[in-house]
Amino acid sequence: MEQNLLPTELILNHSQQSLGNLYIAWTPQPGACVDFDGQTYAVLERRHRYQLKANRYCLSKITLYVQVAKSSEEISLVGDRWVIGNIRCRYNAGSELLRCAVNPAGPCQECNSYQPASD
Repeated sequence: MEQNLLPTELILNHSQQSLGNLYIAWTPQPGACVDFDGQTYAVLERRHRYQLKANRYCLSKITLYVQVAKSSEEISLVGDRWVIGNIRCRYNAGSELLRCAVNPAGPCQECNSYQPASD
């Protein structure tokens, strides 16, 4: 059985630069990671493009707005989702997209604002 591969365009969020196109068999949710040209990107937003065929609208293309994903040593699994940054820090945002309010660009290692999280 042949899978339906959707054309997907990757756009770098902060510069609105198109990174290129690829074909995928799944629809990544925001927070998911996508590998493209040897680099891993985190999906920030997903937009669908539809086309009218035989009096029906069909999904024809996906556009993903992405940012460069953080290194794997700064990602932790908390419950059922991935969180970036040091999860033991008081200022960690608990998000797969944003590290913290104090130092969102990171890295967490050697951060002057680090404070242990209270339990």
